[in-house]
Amino acid sequence: MVSQKELSDFLPGGSDYTAMSGSPVEAGVPLASEADLVEALKTVYDPEIPVDIFELGLIYSYDINQEGSVEVKMSLTAPGCPVAGEMPKMVADAVASVKGFGEVTVQLVWDPPWTKERMTEAAKLALDMW
Repeated sequence: MVSQKELSDFLPGGSDYTAMSGSPVEAGVPLASEADLVEALKTVYDPEIPVDIFELGLIYSYDINQEGSVEVKMSLTAPGCPVAGEMPKMVADAVASVKGFGEVTVQLVWDPPWTKERMTEAAKLALDMW
């Protein structure tokens, strides 16, 4: 029996691609906030789309724990995206660069699939996708 392959099967790490960055927050350094996290996420763009990944609705969830470590679950507009193997690392590095965040883990997920309904109104306006 031949198994059916999906595009996500060809990504580094398969369909469950995870990237990590950062190191524990040093003692005495105040932890960064949720607003700081969102600001960091908004600095990352898909090179082919002039809207940041947060406004595109590619960030599915995030969690900042009590030690300042951050976990992010994100998707892409399509599994065949040319930067699929790079985007989670770009996100992890952007968040880890913020003083007050520690170790950052970004997991690329495909369920539920991304749709344009996840985009903010500003992103839809910028991309003329009503």
